Amino acid sequence: MQKTAISARDVAEAAGVSRTAVSRTFTPGASVAPATRARVIAAAEALGYQVNSLARGLTRAESGLVALIVAELDTPYRSRLVSALTERLQLAGKLAMIINTDRSDASVEAALRQAIGYRTDAAIVLSGMPDPALADLCLRNGLRLVLINRDEALPGTVRVRLDDEQAGAAAARTLLRAGCTRLALATSAPATTSLAARASGFLSALQEQGITPIIAAQGPTHYDTGLALGTRLLTRADPPDGVFCVTDLLAFGVMDAARHRFGLRIPQDLSVIGFDDIPQAGWEAYGLTTFAQPVSGIVDACVAWLSRPTEGDAAETVHLSAQMIWRRSVRAPTPISDPAQAFAGTGQAAPDHAAS
Repeated sequence: MQKTAISARDVAEAAGVSRTAVSRTFTPGASVAPATRARVIAAAEALGYQVNSLARGLTRAESGLVALIVAELDTPYRSRLVSALTERLQLAGKLAMIINTDRSDASVEAALRQAIGYRTDAAIVLSGMPDPALADLCLRNGLRLVLINRDEALPGTVRVRLDDEQAGAAAARTLLRAGCTRLALATSAPATTSLAARASGFLSALQEQGITPIIAAQGPTHYDTGLALGTRLLTRADPPDGVFCVTDLLAFGVMDAARHRFGLRIPQDLSVIGFDDIPQAGWEAYGLTTFAQPVSGIVDACVAWLSRPTEGDAAETVHLSAQMIWRRSVRAPTPISDPAQAFAGTGQAAPDHAAS
């Protein structure tokens, strides 16, 4: 025999009150007499009643659901961001629904259509890019959009962007000031907006100095790709002595290739800079100099925008900075006439002593 869920009507009958009194008891801010509230709560606890928040939200045209459209959920940075987002959304009275996709626009489109079907209030897009026509469909259905690390401005959306290009330029200047003369860029095949911006900033800064770096790009943004890239770079007749990797995972692979396959010392023989500042970057095995993703800032921007009323069709952009975290994977900068300028533009002061 199928068990019937306890309803608000059951609670009302057990408490000897109206159905409206039960509803007001479980509505934040609603007025109800203390004695009535106590009777309703006692009856609800005795019956094991739980408010159906989804049904209540639908009657108000608000479900409280926020879809997180995400790829590469198993990577440390992505899982950290999703964890922080879900926690903050819950504190804001919203419920996150994770939709796992690949990085293609087609998978993002399918995910957004799912989100519309479930009457979600908003979607935070962490991967891929929705077609403008689909984004318009979402907005017409009352679905608000947050785009993280995307260049495109769509009406009625908020973009959260990092200064990836400036960080890439800072990485180039840091390696040059560390005395590196043969520089390389290690990146993956997926040309996402953020990865492309980091690479562009690095290459542009070197071009201004008349330097042509080695460029190695292949595969997904994983450790194994970094291991392959490191092997490829270090088997060249003119191997680099300084490498900027567009993510920490790639940097770990490059470092392990250098040390375990070629017997090189880091940073004495090879300086390496990454990006993301995932927890493993601080491990003794790596001590990676990297740029920290401002996870708290990203989460704050998303939740703040979703918690306020819709403000028309204007797009909004929130700009955040990625701070350089200095560790042991880069040689100390070479002496210059003005030490105060040694790390100008990097967002980080020079270390007090040489890296070891």
